[in-house]
Amino acid sequence: MEWWWIGHLRDRGIDALIHEQGQVVSRAQLLAAGWPEHRIRRPLRNRRWRTIHPGVYVTHTGPIGYGERLLAALLYAGPEAAWSHYTAAEQLGLLKPDANRPVFVTIPERRKILQRPGVVIHRDEHWAARLAAISPPRRTPADAVLDIVGITPSMDQAAAVIAEACQSGRVAPADILSSLTDRPRLRHRHKLRPIITDVVAGSHSLLEIRYLRDVERRHGLPRGQRQRAVDHEFTDVFYSGFGLVVELDGRLHLVPRQRWRDLDRDNRATLRAEATLRYGWFDVTNRACEAAVQVLQVLRRTNPFLTATPCCPTCAVADLRNISAV
Repeated sequence: MEWWWIGHLRDRGIDALIHEQGQVVSRAQLLAAGWPEHRIRRPLRNRRWRTIHPGVYVTHTGPIGYGERLLAALLYAGPEAAWSHYTAAEQLGLLKPDANRPVFVTIPERRKILQRPGVVIHRDEHWAARLAAISPPRRTPADAVLDIVGITPSMDQAAAVIAEACQSGRVAPADILSSLTDRPRLRHRHKLRPIITDVVAGSHSLLEIRYLRDVERRHGLPRGQRQRAVDHEFTDVFYSGFGLVVELDGRLHLVPRQRWRDLDRDNRATLRAEATLRYGWFDVTNRACEAAVQVLQVLRRTNPFLTATPCCPTCAVADLRNISAV
């Protein structure tokens, strides 16, 4: 297979290619440009160039940045290689970049190359069918998401990746579901469809998914409206007909400006005659039953006969006699 950079080298020349690659260049590129071996060895011997990986060099003596590491790993992996997993997701705008992560690269199943520090090599028999139509080569958005899901140790981590990727607007849940059909052996495969369904319903974060599952659905509460647009912003959960807003925030706000935004949002809800309950990560993951009780109490202001379902014998919702409208 022809290298993805061959056309650019032919049209622009080696100097332009090196410049656009952030001063990273491979031995294969130099040879393709007609450089003899002694010309390649000279700047390495003089220490004007440094070796990042075997056959991949940086043509300056300063620090090697994250972008340079990304390209160097791809060049090291050979012509049939593509960014995958977290690296592809970052480059596609699905996830926020993290320079502390290794570079993830996938190659065809038939090839084998040595692992390198800071580079994670995966092999895939369906390599060609999962490439995005973009250069440098990378997985499609849906396949990048499923790559990550396949190496995550927990369903919470898998759900967080799916939610963040879909929230970016650069991949649709339907695309992930479509790609899922081609991965019968994927880790967590049978548990992903409900998560993707929750994302389609409007859950934009892992905390929102956990609230929907552990607080609302598990206790038989009415289904709230996700991401309602009001006052030029979005509310996490709105219980139409009950005048209740639930805001979910997994961050600990120590910044006064952000704290003011939260208070201002709550105040504007009050001006709309809406009650606001605000929950964080600990509330939803460790006190889901107590949160369900509080939600039910507010909902009962409108419908005193509304009931909920205890999730277990010790659930706080079980003793409905002690849960009166307030």
